[in-house]
Amino acid sequence: MDGVPCLRVSQCHAQQFRKCLQSQGALDQSLCLLKESDGTVLLPILQSYLSQLDLQFFRAMVASESTCEIVWSQASLQSKKERGRTSGNKLEEILQQLLESNGERWTEELRGDIPRNFQRHGDLVLLGDNCFSLPLWKKMNQQLWSAVARGLGAKRLARMSRISRDGFRSPVVTMLLGEHSWVKHVDNGISYEFDVTKCMFSAGNITEKLRVAGFDCRGETVVDLFAGIGYFTLPYLVHAGATHVHACEWNPDAVEALQKNLAANGVFDRCTIHQGDNRQLQLCDVADQVNLGLIPSSEDSWPVACRLLKKTTGGILHIHQNVTSPLPNTAAIPAINDATQRVSGKKADREVWHAWADDTANRITSLLKDITGKSWITNIRHIEHVKSYAPRIHHVVLDLECRPS
Repeated sequence: MDGVPCLRVSQCHAQQFRKCLQSQGALDQSLCLLKESDGTVLLPILQSYLSQLDLQFFRAMVASESTCEIVWSQASLQSKKERGRTSGNKLEEILQQLLESNGERWTEELRGDIPRNFQRHGDLVLLGDNCFSLPLWKKMNQQLWSAVARGLGAKRLARMSRISRDGFRSPVVTMLLGEHSWVKHVDNGISYEFDVTKCMFSAGNITEKLRVAGFDCRGETVVDLFAGIGYFTLPYLVHAGATHVHACEWNPDAVEALQKNLAANGVFDRCTIHQGDNRQLQLCDVADQVNLGLIPSSEDSWPVACRLLKKTTGGILHIHQNVTSPLPNTAAIPAINDATQRVSGKKADREVWHAWADDTANRITSLLKDITGKSWITNIRHIEHVKSYAPRIHHVVLDLECRPS
């Protein structure tokens, strides 16, 4: 049959289906997904996996009522490499024309100073600070930013220089083109709005947000100790069905965005916002689950998390942490192939994660006894790898079940 095999799914569930396909080794990751005009998304599938594809399994894993069918796309699905080249070539051509119209010559040095990576937030593109650093660009003034916007298919442009040290991890962002800096993201059917000059958006946490969305929290009270603009608060409310969420956040700009997002997603009445340092939180004995979504470590808030758990039934702590793997002792290992090295490296990483989880469980057990005066039992239910910042630094989440004995 001609065309590319795809799984047609509802747009609101596309990220979940994509993750399921990827986990099964069925997703063709060399091709881009394709958004259709009817509100569905085509996820490219490897032809070698077609005979094994179980649609009932995927519906059960994501949403039984969602669109989920195999189709053969006659459209040309663009490869990810081609998409990157197309975008880069268009921008380069427009900038060459701009320079020539101003009597300047295009050089390899200028080519190396245009952006290769950027964040896209709707019609706003957020550039890093590693581009347009050469003095010649400054001569172009506002012409430059208008040209860049055309080349990248944007209406607004901004540039991030660094993360501030104001305690809120606020971005230092300058608007280059456009009158306002509020943007909107939709992930897994949840709307997130925020001001890019005041708040960060953690796009790399999408897999963990999808995992939280799959929890069953009906009848439960959740405390999110680091709520931000609602990264995890909203999945707990919208998809996991939590009865109530207490959202703690000390950045007033993030609180403003969180209030907007709770209202926009219709869950404002099921959330209480606590603005300020969560270590000063007066709540206790209320939570079935506590989310500690701060990296590199949420350790300073472990005592308050323990106080929040229900004293009679306990609950689950979701503890985020950056865990660093040790350097391999290559001198003691004979030459081995790359595949064997990767397997060995992953095994070593998992051993370090489990060692950290064991130590954390013991420390939480001790904290709970000190706080309540009673013995508790902790159980490592799951360790989730969220992302890697470098070959040796990994963002992981420990699901730690805590029950009074």
